[in-house]
Amino acid sequence: MESTKSANLMIIKLLIIQCLAFVCIAQDFDFFYFVQQWPGSYCDSKQSCCYPSTGKPASDFGVHGLWPNYKDGSYPSNCDPDAPFDPSKISDLRSNMQKEWPTLACPSGNGLEFWGHEWTKHGTCSESVLDQHDYFATTLSLKNQVNLLQTLENAGIHPDGGSYSLQSIKSAIEQGTGFTPFIECNVDSSGNSQLYQVYMCVDTSGSNLIACPVFPHGKCGSQIEFPTF
Repeated sequence: MESTKSANLMIIKLLIIQCLAFVCIAQDFDFFYFVQQWPGSYCDSKQSCCYPSTGKPASDFGVHGLWPNYKDGSYPSNCDPDAPFDPSKISDLRSNMQKEWPTLACPSGNGLEFWGHEWTKHGTCSESVLDQHDYFATTLSLKNQVNLLQTLENAGIHPDGGSYSLQSIKSAIEQGTGFTPFIECNVDSSGNSQLYQVYMCVDTSGSNLIACPVFPHGKCGSQIEFPTF
């Protein structure tokens, strides 16, 4: 009788441990930042840029990354050294990634180093939800879902080198997506503030836009340039 009771207690303890382990894995981040960057602003800066080996990207926002975050503003990174980036796992996505997720870093590259960095630093922290292939496929799906350039142009905001109010840019994106974005600016070679990156928040499945629990730090001027590319 006692042995049966002890065995049952042991089973219960194991189940509790397994449940706790699952909770820890399932809640290893609170939401994603989905970040797109404007190539004209990346290139029109002191660091300049290099077009990828596949040629100049289209004049469109490109993916920077899909980044797991916590509601307190911090974020996990480099979560799994045993899950290195494997290009063969995304071979079916390569051509689309070269179009939608191009590298602009120097020296010129084919994107693998950029994508590998994004996977190692950020993607490994969402493995409880998305494996390597799904991480990139989900991000590409979000890019199709959030067409920033079309949204801005629908509001009369064009990448023509002109200056636009920060509020008009945020309002246009909010009207087009239903959610308030965070706008990150950088400065051009002359020191003018310009539209650089747009952050949208996504639920932990990587599928649905949500209201941002917290915004990154940083600010733009009230008027910012939208450079050509």
